[in-house]
Amino acid sequence: MTITKGGQPAEESPAPAAGGGNPDGTEDSRRSRRVRGRDPRISAMALSGLLALGLGVTAAVLPVPYVVESPGPTFNTLGMENTKPVISVSGRETFPAKGNLDLTTVYVDGGPNGPVSVFEAFSAWLDDSKAVYPEELIFPTGVTKEESQQESAVAMATSQENAVAAALKGLEIPYGQKLEVADLSEGSAAQGKLQKGDVFTSINAKAVTSLEVIQEELAAGKGKPAVVVVSRDGKQITETVTPAKNPSGRYILGVLLQYRFTFPFDVKISLDKVGGPSAGMMFALGIMDTLTPGNLTGGKHIAGTGTISPDGVVGPIGGIAVKMHGARADGASMFLAPAANCAEVVGHVPDGLQVVKVENLDEAKSAVELAAKGADTSGLPACTNN
Repeated sequence: MTITKGGQPAEESPAPAAGGGNPDGTEDSRRSRRVRGRDPRISAMALSGLLALGLGVTAAVLPVPYVVESPGPTFNTLGMENTKPVISVSGRETFPAKGNLDLTTVYVDGGPNGPVSVFEAFSAWLDDSKAVYPEELIFPTGVTKEESQQESAVAMATSQENAVAAALKGLEIPYGQKLEVADLSEGSAAQGKLQKGDVFTSINAKAVTSLEVIQEELAAGKGKPAVVVVSRDGKQITETVTPAKNPSGRYILGVLLQYRFTFPFDVKISLDKVGGPSAGMMFALGIMDTLTPGNLTGGKHIAGTGTISPDGVVGPIGGIAVKMHGARADGASMFLAPAANCAEVVGHVPDGLQVVKVENLDEAKSAVELAAKGADTSGLPACTNN
């Protein structure tokens, strides 16, 4: 029979000559088996292989209780985002700045953001630019996606206000600042004495100008009752509260405090779909550059991360190893890292990136200014194993 393949004749296999073949009949036996069907052993092996493959694929897509962090986009606090300046000021003279002061972000998969598969977790574990953590280290048990997003949004808003305060303090621009009771801890000794909305006036006759004043006074008292004066509905209320020790050994009143600021002009930060407190330091640097003549960076590409307090203290954040990779991939040559994150920095710095450890806004600004001059920055503080 002639079988056509693509319109062209295909040759048939030649028939064996009469009396040809193997004298012991092996070829005939093989042909006979092929006619009757496959060897049962081969079928069993094939089925086992398919089952193993199926189980492997199923296992690879099964969700696991891990969180995967990967580099997210960076945003230049001196630049534009969606046709709007990231930082805009009204009511005060501003100065266009060149260069980059990038805040860094992280994509987070897992937990309330959706399950992570075995394959995804293992692949991320093999990737130096990603990080894998047990879910409970990143998210509280039972937290929903909506709750997580809300918490992240509140943290971002707070970091922006703190950044404005820190920047204005660094530039010696006066502004108003009050400490208000946002909530009380359950079982706190302050319950029934202090209320949500109370504004701290003094503690042990010392004027409360910052959270540090309260913390220092409680530490000095070593658990002794503290005399607290708060403003409530226009009246001065005096209460005596006995502080308690928290798990870290610090004396606390058992109240959650938040700053209320009165700034002399408006500072707006436009950045959608980014949450958390870790951009505070870079916001503060961007605000300072915007409010002062010249270029703080000297046109250099600098990135960083870290929370900021109104007093300019830089605090630790999560995902710093991943953020360093994201910063370097986007062109940064210097990275400002909180000193408290140094243990996570060592051993994870990508090639070509200088990481400078900073404890406060003044140190961060000084590092940027040194880089802007084109000076030798090798003597700047770095994270080490020591």
